[in-house]
This record gives sequence, C-alpha cells and structure tokens, in this order.
Amino acid sequence: MRFEFLKHTADVKFRAYGRTLEEAFSSAAEAMFSVVVDVTKVKPLVEKKIAVEGGDEKALLYNFLEELLFLLDSDSFLLNSVRKIRISGKELTATLAGDTADDKYETHGDVKAVTYNDMEIANENEKVMVQVVLDV
Repeated sequence: MRFEFLKHTADVKFRAYGRTLEEAFSSAAEAMFSVVVDVTKVKPLVEKKIAVEGGDEKALLYNFLEELLFLLDSDSFLLNSVRKIRISGKELTATLAGDTADDKYETHGDVKAVTYNDMEIANENEKVMVQVVLDV
C-alpha cells in the first residue's frame, strides 16, 4: 500500500509509505493528486522538472507538495507519477510525468494548501511513513 486516507473532521489527512524517504515523498505526491483526479487515468504526456529546498525533512516535504500545487494551479498540471526523485541534504530534485487538465480528465476535488498540522515523518519497520493534512 503506497498511501491511505485517514479520518479528519474538515480536511484530508493521509499517510504515504515507501522503502526510502524518496519513495514516501513520491507516494505523498500521488496521494495529494488522488484528491483531485484518478492519477491512474492521467496520461504521462508532459514532463516537469522541479527543485525545492527545506530546512529539514518536514519543510522539504511541505515545499515539495506546495510546488506540485503551484504546478496544478498555474499550469493545470495533473500528476501521473514521480519518475525520478532525489533528496540530498536540504535539497530535492524531481522529474514528474503527467498531463494538463483540459477537460480530458474528470476531477473530483480541490486542494487549497498543504499544512504542517499533524505532519509526521517516521521510520517504521524498515519503511518510511509521511503523514500530511491538506486544506481542501
């Protein structure tokens, strides 16, 4: 299981998993876009490269997801997958695959912002778990 949604009173809360921090961040990106669209139906026709920095792992996760939201809002970019991701110290670089939302895809939600509320990053049983709450 790459991610799961948890109960939350007003917003969307999820946990995403991976064998590494990079895989967990990729799973978090997929979970966030799953709020908006069925990512399995998004065709990987457009490639985007991003780079973000953060003072610690939580800031890096926050900035990564916010950059993806920026692409959604500014370019109507819908994620299919994170093709490549590299975390080195306080820097993250990623190559994303997806498509632009031009009425080809049925959307079913909106994400306003990523929050630090209840954000967690933990190593559990040789897996990395990240927990995020999204303002919807």
